[in-house]
Amino acid sequence: MISIVRNKKYDSIINIHRFASSGMITALSGARNKIGFKKNPWAFVFTRAIQHDLNAKLHEIDRNQSLIESITDKHRELPKLYPSKTNFDTVSKFKLGTYICVAPTSVWFTKQYPANQWVEFVKSVPMYYSRIYLLGASTDKDVCESIRDATANDRVYNLAGQLNFLESAALMKDATMNYVNDSAPMHLASAMNAPVTAIFCSTVPAFGFGPLSNKSVVIESKEKLTCRPCGLHGYRACPQKHFKCATTIESDALLASLQ
Repeated sequence: MISIVRNKKYDSIINIHRFASSGMITALSGARNKIGFKKNPWAFVFTRAIQHDLNAKLHEIDRNQSLIESITDKHRELPKLYPSKTNFDTVSKFKLGTYICVAPTSVWFTKQYPANQWVEFVKSVPMYYSRIYLLGASTDKDVCESIRDATANDRVYNLAGQLNFLESAALMKDATMNYVNDSAPMHLASAMNAPVTAIFCSTVPAFGFGPLSNKSVVIESKEKLTCRPCGLHGYRACPQKHFKCATTIESDALLASLQ
């Protein structure tokens, strides 16, 4: 990769990554201008190193924008995805009536609203919404199927593993609401400017990775938990073994965002 970058003879390299691998590529790129975050271990050889502060209550897109202010300006651009006509045609058969999407899983356990609470929420969705689609990767299929079975509701469809990245985004775009964890589907919704309700369990929006859609709702526990947030990325189990940051969020809070 270093060889490929050097052969391109770039004038400037802007590195939004904060880890050593990309820092080495930047340092050895041969570019005249090397811009990145001070947190990168190779920042000492950057031409320009910018502070990356998780406590500054900035969104990550604004922190990234700070890297190119000297080239462009301070005005953010929202992330965008561009599903093709084929992607939209593939999911058109699912866009029947008024529907919502639910992406119930996450790579990290402590970022994931519990399955039994998703079941409670799905059961309480008004009949006005003719279809409820469960979204996820093929690895999420079993969890989604268990939720579908537990609801015993013929309005619920398990699409986990059936749609690719852009097809999922195309379906989310026209949903009345998309329910997600602090995980990839939240960012899909943001990139489509799709309505989204984001549930934050162990993490907090103040880290700078919250939803960006015009219609965005953030739901968190109302309890004052001294252990929250317990980390930037979450854990495979609750460090305190109670997981109150998730279990104290009631389904009524999710329903309220439909209104």
